[in-house]
Amino acid sequence: MSHHSFRKFALLFSTLSLFLFAGACAKKTPSQAPAVPVPPATASPAPTVTISASSKFVQSGTAVTLNWTSTNATDLNLSPGVGKVAPEGSTAVTPTESTTYSIAASGPGGSAEASVRITVSPTAPPAPEKATPTMEELFRANVFDAFFDFNKNDIRPDAREALSKTAQFLRANPEIRVNLEGHCDERGSTEYNLGLGERRAQAAKNFLVSLGVPADRMETLSWGKERPFCTEHDESCWQQNRRAHFVMAK
Repeated sequence: MSHHSFRKFALLFSTLSLFLFAGACAKKTPSQAPAVPVPPATASPAPTVTISASSKFVQSGTAVTLNWTSTNATDLNLSPGVGKVAPEGSTAVTPTESTTYSIAASGPGGSAEASVRITVSPTAPPAPEKATPTMEELFRANVFDAFFDFNKNDIRPDAREALSKTAQFLRANPEIRVNLEGHCDERGSTEYNLGLGERRAQAAKNFLVSLGVPADRMETLSWGKERPFCTEHDESCWQQNRRAHFVMAK
């Protein structure tokens, strides 16, 4: 082989080798980029709910206001007796017996519940009406006897006070008429005590007249010692019998 031919052969071999090397490189699989992880989906927040009452202890028939609030809830139901409600609000209820009110809330994140109990006490029975006192009862409560010293018909200070209260009642009730009885203790004769009893009744009447009670509404009579209030034989008992006593005329 000539030198010129050898050079041509070497050049051809080099060119062929270069193409073969380039083809081998072209067939290599290109490297792939690492996959980017997909973040997990964010979970919906769980709902919350609260409920309260304006009063937890009431009498039957008393209205109570229920108040509630919630978060992350799309459906709320209040029981018993109310039903579906807004996520936040209030309503009036009137329980007749102790009742637990519950509210259930639900949403994409789950559910929640809350409750409040209203304790109901029976309505107190109405107080019985006080009976209107009769005139006789009023008379006994507001008319006072006048008491006297032994063998006297003078109006004592305590008798003045008693007769002043009696006069006030009689002036306020002009339809009432009275019998004024004079009484004595057992000492002395019957005739003397009849006279003394009359003087005592008349003294009490005159005092009432001076306080504005018309004389024609009062009649006087004497029982002397014939109708004693007390039958013991001592000063304590005799004092009870020396009096001007009032009786409401029929």
